[in-house]
Amino acid sequence: MDKKDQIILQQLEVIRSMSEKNLSQMNSDFWGSPAPSRPAAPKADDKNTAPTATSGGNDAPAKKEEELPPPEKIEDLRTERDSDSGLAEIKREVNNLINMATVFQRRKENDLPNTDFSLHMVFTGNPGTAKTTAARLFARIMKENGLLSKGNLVEVGRGDLVGKYVGWTAQIVMDKFKAAMGGVLFIDEAYSLADDRGGSYGDEAINTIVQEMENRREDLVVIFAGYPNEMETFLNKNPGLRSRIAFHVPFADYSSEELCGIARIIGKSKGVTLSEAAIAKLSAAFDSARIQPDFGNGRYVRNVIELSKMNQASRILSMDPDDMTEEALTSIEDVDIEIPAMNRETKRTVGFAS
Repeated sequence: MDKKDQIILQQLEVIRSMSEKNLSQMNSDFWGSPAPSRPAAPKADDKNTAPTATSGGNDAPAKKEEELPPPEKIEDLRTERDSDSGLAEIKREVNNLINMATVFQRRKENDLPNTDFSLHMVFTGNPGTAKTTAARLFARIMKENGLLSKGNLVEVGRGDLVGKYVGWTAQIVMDKFKAAMGGVLFIDEAYSLADDRGGSYGDEAINTIVQEMENRREDLVVIFAGYPNEMETFLNKNPGLRSRIAFHVPFADYSSEELCGIARIIGKSKGVTLSEAAIAKLSAAFDSARIQPDFGNGRYVRNVIELSKMNQASRILSMDPDDMTEEALTSIEDVDIEIPAMNRETKRTVGFAS
């Protein structure tokens, strides 16, 4: 082998090693997140052993003990809660729950008699009404009050709880409960567990959830979230489920005034301010958008602001460079506001008309 061949082989080896490195990085970086581990398929000769919801085998490295986040001041958490736009009724309800749980804990510490108590609850409301945000803040406040040990929030949906094969679902659900210990397990669109997809797997998930709720209620809160009517069907699916949920918290749609407040908050977080003319245009648009079916509330506002920022950029680039002042670069004007096309069908009102 001459020197030229040796150089070629060395170059091929370098290319091979770089390719392997790049491919391993693409698994986590290029696609956005590592591929989730899946339960190992049950062996044909091992009928009595349920498959686990994690992979890796016996030689998988042990997980490091999770570090708890630094303590937060309860006053700061309450200020954060009260600073959220709207949701006045939700704030009062959550504050009452925390006060009651705190008194329960104090009675327990002083060996005073207590009735059975759990904080499992249902959040009902349309998309974008800050159900997840409220749950996350609730978990942190509970932790700082000494009512939960970690204050973490684990958010799951049907796809995170129901296995593909018989025997998987129960173990997957139990693993999610373990991950949420010390905090809140937030089950979004929980009613989807009660539909007819996947045969009886949804029923298996519900039955396991009920069992785990009872076993782990000392240091875990389960919050079920979804549309009001669908959640009623979900609660009727399992007789033991409703009796274990003590609190039902409805999340109403935001008013137009509250939506404008959210728009200001989102704009501020993105380094822009909305002119009074822009706010007036948004308010009129929100009045019409709120009566549309499946109105997205806060998510809708975020989309409008993102679109407005793009329109602002196009407007600024058409200006004379001398006119590109700091105020111009940081202001959203009414001409920048573009309202997405809306469905003509109006939202059906549930309840009694006044």
